[in-house]
Amino acid sequence: MAFDPEFKPVLRFMNVSDIHINDDPDCVERARFARAIQLAYAESEKSETYKKLDALIINGDFATSGTEIQMRAVRKIMDDNLKDGTVFRLTMASHEYFSDGEENARARFAEIFGTPLNFHEIINGFHFIGVTTTRGCQFDEPQLTFARAELKNAAKADPKKPIFFFQHPHLSGTVYGSINWGDDPLIADLMNYPQVIDFSGHSHAPINDPRSIHQDHFTSLGSGTLSYFEMDEFDKFCNTLPPKKEQAAQMLLVEADAQGRVRVYPYDVLTEQFFPQVWKIDEPWNPDSFLYTPAKRIAGVGKPAFAPDAAATVSATDTTATVSFPQAVPARGEDYVDGYFIVARNAGSGLIAKQVGVWSEYYFSDMPAVVSCTLEDLDPATDYVLEIYPEGFFHNRGPAMKGAFRTKESAE
Repeated sequence: MAFDPEFKPVLRFMNVSDIHINDDPDCVERARFARAIQLAYAESEKSETYKKLDALIINGDFATSGTEIQMRAVRKIMDDNLKDGTVFRLTMASHEYFSDGEENARARFAEIFGTPLNFHEIINGFHFIGVTTTRGCQFDEPQLTFARAELKNAAKADPKKPIFFFQHPHLSGTVYGSINWGDDPLIADLMNYPQVIDFSGHSHAPINDPRSIHQDHFTSLGSGTLSYFEMDEFDKFCNTLPPKKEQAAQMLLVEADAQGRVRVYPYDVLTEQFFPQVWKIDEPWNPDSFLYTPAKRIAGVGKPAFAPDAAATVSATDTTATVSFPQAVPARGEDYVDGYFIVARNAGSGLIAKQVGVWSEYYFSDMPAVVSCTLEDLDPATDYVLEIYPEGFFHNRGPAMKGAFRTKESAE
């Protein structure tokens, strides 16, 4: 997959969040950030109609604690890899303040980057507005006043043109990740501007999750991470931090054309390829045209299902059972299965002995063909009935794959 050759952009930019560079000169995030920039240029060069990368926008938490070493490392990576003609802008948030407080971090930022923390830039005729939070990830004055004034000015210039808006925390109740990692004071203001396309981070949620774009009164997008994944579900065996969470490096590449239409391409830096989704926003100013509203998505989605010949294998000890099974077929309208809900019932009583949720690992471009999970604290020498339900992203659970197993005699 690549940029849509039928779409003729006049603007292209790269958006990342939560890079988390630390003091270690060999930290993997430094290499990932540099490679992300290089790949953004490489993919742009492949375009038949538009080969430029006009901007790099970072949504905050580019540093782990905001030390001078970390900020200078970020600046050096940009200096070494950005080409003439590419504008860069950054916002700050909680992690940049960890070293020695917000006031010192702001002074250090001004010295090293020489750009405003709250910005309104016009790039190729498109308005880019960014706001840096205070007290960690809070929206306070004068940032709120700044945002309101600049939104009004941008909309006055062209009420149908997209306004690209950036801040670190998600807006509560919008994209995947905003349950745990959202804030809400800006929502009432952004609602007045449906043409806003808002970019945020903070959660480390995967950008190829279909819930990482949200539309209602305006458009919201999650910007991912170059460091480690964290999820926004609490019923999985590993809670919110999935196995192999450190294998995370994702970015958004965004295009806009002369008519103000927008295309958003989630990109996996580790495997150096686009994810299969392309988010399309043809009339940013018109909520009736939005494709990714909760109502439209729930109405248009089917249910995932296992192939007719799919079967689980079980390897049991006296108190555990490791269950392995092939990935199910995604629901109509979805690119992946979100996860699986595994139930073990006592065969004699029919009562539930164990319930476990597990992700499909859809957030990896090279997601595994087989899913495995270990059920623990089972009774020895007991027969169990197994049910494995595939789950989509919008509470669309498919029919169960069924099986049975018996635990071994106690080793004692």
